[in-house]
Amino acid sequence: MNDQYQNAVVTRYNIFNSLFLSLPFRNIFRTGTLLPLLIQQSEEGLTKEQSPKEIIEHFFDEFLEGSSHKEQISLLFNFIQYIERQVVLFDSVEDAAFDQIHDREGKGSINHLLNRIDNTAIREKLLEKLSDYCVRIVLTAHPTQFYPGKVLTIINELERAIRSNDFGEINNLLLQLGKTGFINQEKPTPFDEAVSLSWFLESVFYYAIPRILLKLIRGLRFSVYDWPHNQLIRLGFWPGGDRDGNPFVTPDITLKVSQHLRRTVLRCYYRDLRLLKRRFTFNGVERLIALAEEKINNSIYYPEEEKYNSAEELLADLSEARQILIQQHDGLFLDLLDEFIFKVRLFGFYFASLDVRQDSRKHAAAWNELIAAQGKLKEYEQLSEAQKIDYLLSLQITPKPEDVKDETSKDIIGSIRTIQEIQQLNGEAGCHRYVISNCNTALNVIEVLSLIKTIHQTDSIPVDIVPLFETVGDLANAGGIMEFLYQHPYYRQHLTNRGNQQTIMVGFSDGTKDGGYLRANWSIYQAKEELTRMSRQYGIKVTFFDGRGGPPGRGGGNNHNFYASLGKGIEDKEIQLTIQGQTISSNYGTVATAMHNLGKLFTAGLENHLFKDTEQDLSDEEKGLLEEMAEISYHSYLDLKNHPTFVPYLDKMTPLRFYGQTNIGSRPTKRGQGDALRFEDLRAIPFVGSWAQMKQNVPGFYGFGTAIEKLKKEGKTEAMLKLYEHSLFFRTLIENSMQSLSKSNYAVTKYMADDPTYGELWHKMEEEFQRTHNLLLEISQSSTLLESNPITRQSITVRERVVLPLIIIQQYALQMLNTDTTKSTEQTEAYNKLIIRAMFGIINAARNSA
Repeated sequence: MNDQYQNAVVTRYNIFNSLFLSLPFRNIFRTGTLLPLLIQQSEEGLTKEQSPKEIIEHFFDEFLEGSSHKEQISLLFNFIQYIERQVVLFDSVEDAAFDQIHDREGKGSINHLLNRIDNTAIREKLLEKLSDYCVRIVLTAHPTQFYPGKVLTIINELERAIRSNDFGEINNLLLQLGKTGFINQEKPTPFDEAVSLSWFLESVFYYAIPRILLKLIRGLRFSVYDWPHNQLIRLGFWPGGDRDGNPFVTPDITLKVSQHLRRTVLRCYYRDLRLLKRRFTFNGVERLIALAEEKINNSIYYPEEEKYNSAEELLADLSEARQILIQQHDGLFLDLLDEFIFKVRLFGFYFASLDVRQDSRKHAAAWNELIAAQGKLKEYEQLSEAQKIDYLLSLQITPKPEDVKDETSKDIIGSIRTIQEIQQLNGEAGCHRYVISNCNTALNVIEVLSLIKTIHQTDSIPVDIVPLFETVGDLANAGGIMEFLYQHPYYRQHLTNRGNQQTIMVGFSDGTKDGGYLRANWSIYQAKEELTRMSRQYGIKVTFFDGRGGPPGRGGGNNHNFYASLGKGIEDKEIQLTIQGQTISSNYGTVATAMHNLGKLFTAGLENHLFKDTEQDLSDEEKGLLEEMAEISYHSYLDLKNHPTFVPYLDKMTPLRFYGQTNIGSRPTKRGQGDALRFEDLRAIPFVGSWAQMKQNVPGFYGFGTAIEKLKKEGKTEAMLKLYEHSLFFRTLIENSMQSLSKSNYAVTKYMADDPTYGELWHKMEEEFQRTHNLLLEISQSSTLLESNPITRQSITVRERVVLPLIIIQQYALQMLNTDTTKSTEQTEAYNKLIIRAMFGIINAARNSA
C-alpha cells in the first residue's frame, strides 16, 4: 500500500478506531475485542470455501460456547452497530486527509487550467467558450444515502476535529455518534428528503461554488463585480419535484420544497450580511447593509413586513452601497461586498432549480381522461400519432384537478399549475424544466407541452420540456423523435421562444438494467452523436442531461474522465448530470472534496474544447469495434437476464425484498402494485443495490469479458489494445467497470454453487466475473485492478475489509431464512432485522454503491 495513504489514512484510522474501546457503552469492549476475531474467521473461512453460515457458527462455537441463540443474535447486532460507526470514522479520516492524498492543484484543477492559458489566443478562446458554457449538477432523492442528516453533521464535525488532531473533540463526537441512531424509524417524506439534501446546499455548495469561480475569475484578471458569466455552475434539485412512481410527491409538497429552498438561501445571505455589518461601519453603507439584513430577515420570518420580493431588489440595494463605498470610502473592503453580490447573482432567491419529472404513461392517461370528459376519446384513439399531436395542440380547454378522477392525473395538472406559483415566488430559474421519463414517442413530448399550454393559457411556455431516453430501444429511436419535433411548427416556435435550446436527458439506470453495462454506455454515446448531428442540422443548441447516478452500474464512476473523453461529434456546451445518495456525501460532502470534484468536472469540458486534438475522436473502425463489443455484451447480458431463475434469484436470495423496509426513501421500491416480482417493475436503485449487497455487482461488468473474449478469438486483440491506448472513453469504461469488480467478492456466495435451483445461475455470474477480471487486466496491460488509480484501489481494499463481517452476517441471515425449517417466528424476525441493519453499513462503506 502507498506509504502516503497508509500514514495519512490507515494509520490514523487505526489510532482513532482504538478510541471506540474506551467509550462508556454497554458491552463495547467485548464487542470491539471479538470483532477482529470475526474478521479473521471470515477471511480464513472464505479461503476454505466455508459458507457464511459455517463461518458464523464456527465463530460462536469457538468464542461463545454455550451461548443462547438470543445472545448470539444480540452480539451480531452489536457488531453491526460498531461497524457502522467504524465506517463513519473511516470516511471522516479519509476526508480529513484529502489534501494529503490528492493533488488539489494538479491536472483538472482550476489552477492547472489557468497555467495552460499561456497566450492571448487561448485566453480569448476560453472567454468565448465561457459565454456559452455551464456545469449543472442535480441532486436527487434516489434512496442510496443511508446517513440521516444528524449523522452527516457529526461526520462533518468529526472530519474537522481529525484534521486538527483534536483528540478531546474526536472522543466527544464518537460518544455522540454512539448515541445517535443511524436509521429512520419512519419512511421519510419527500419534504424530509429535500430538507436532508438542503444541508449540502447550505453547508457545502454555498461556499464551494463561489470559491471555484472566484479562483477562475481572478486568475483571468477580471473584476468579480464586472464578471459577465454568472451561471457557469448551477444546481438542480429533484426531491419534491420528481414524482415518477412516487405517489407521495404532491403539488403542495413541490411548492413547500421550493419555499424551503428559498428560505435556505436567504438564511445563507442573512449570515453573510451579519458578517458584512461588522466591516461596513461607514456612513451611508452601514444603513444599506443593515436595511438589507432586516429585509432578508423579514423575507424569511416576517413576510408581512417590508421585505425583498426578488434577488434583483436585494442587488439594487447592494449596488447602491457599492457606489457609496467607492465614492466616499475609497472602496474599503470592496472585495467582501463584491463576493457577496457574486453569490446573490449565482444563487438568486431559489438556490437550486427544482425539476418536475413524471412518467410519459401518466400524461397519456391524464389526456385520455380529459378527452373522455369531452366525449371524444373514441375518435382520439383512432387518430395517427401526428393527428393526435395536432389535436392536442388545438384544444381550447383549461384543465383543472377537479376535472379528473385519477389521483395521478390530478397531481399532474396540479404540479403544472404549481410551476407558475414557484416562478412567481423564486423567479423562472426556480422551476423551469419538466422531465418526461419513459419517453418513447414525439407524442409523449407534445402531451406535456399541450398540458402546460392549456393550463397556463399561453403559447409562450416558460418551461423547457426534457425527454428522457433510457432503454436501448428508446436511445436508438431518439434521433427520429427529435427530428419530428424540430420539424413541427408549434414545437419549433416553442424552441425559438426558449432561445433555440433543447435539453435531452439520457439515463443509464434503466439502460443498464435493460441492456447491460457496455451496451448502455455505447448506446448513449451513439445516441448523443446522432442527436448532436440532428440538432446542429436544425440550428438547435442541444444540451445533454446525464442520469449518471453513483455506481458504474448506474453510469457513474469517474465523471470528469467521462466528459473529457467525448469526441467533437458530441455537443459539450454544457455538462449536466444527476448526483445521488452517498455519491453526494462522498464527492461533495465537504467544501474541500466538493471544490476538487466539481472543479475537475468544470474543467473537463473546458480542456476538452481548448486543448483537445484528435485523440478522443473515435475513427469509424474504432466505432465499429465498440459496436461489436456492445452487441456481444448485450446478448451475453440478455442470456443472463432471461435465465428462468434470474428474477426468482433476486427475489429469494438477495436483500432486494428488504429495500422497502429500510426507510431510506419516500418512493416505493417497484413500479407494479402486485405481489409477484416482475423484471420490468424493478427500480434501478434496488436492482443495482441488491447486486452490491451480494458483492456480485452484475450491472457494472456483466458481458464485458465475453465481448473481449469473442473478439480475441476473432484475432482482434491488437485492435482492442490500440483502442485502449487511443480512446479515453474506452479507458474510462474499463476503469469504471474495474471499480465494480474491485468491490465484488464471489467467495461470499460460493455456497450457492451447488444449490439445485440457483447453482447454474451463480456459476454463470462467477465465470463472467473471472473472465471480465482477467481480460480487463490484459487489455489495460495491468497487473492489478485500478492500477492507474491507486488511491481508489487502496480505499476500496480497506473499506472492504472493514465491512466484511457485515457481509458475512447478512449472508448468514439470508441462509438461515432460506434453509432453517425449524426457525421460530421470533428467529425469523431477528434474521430479517439483521439483513436490513447490515444493508446500511455495506452501502455506506462502498460510497458509490458499486
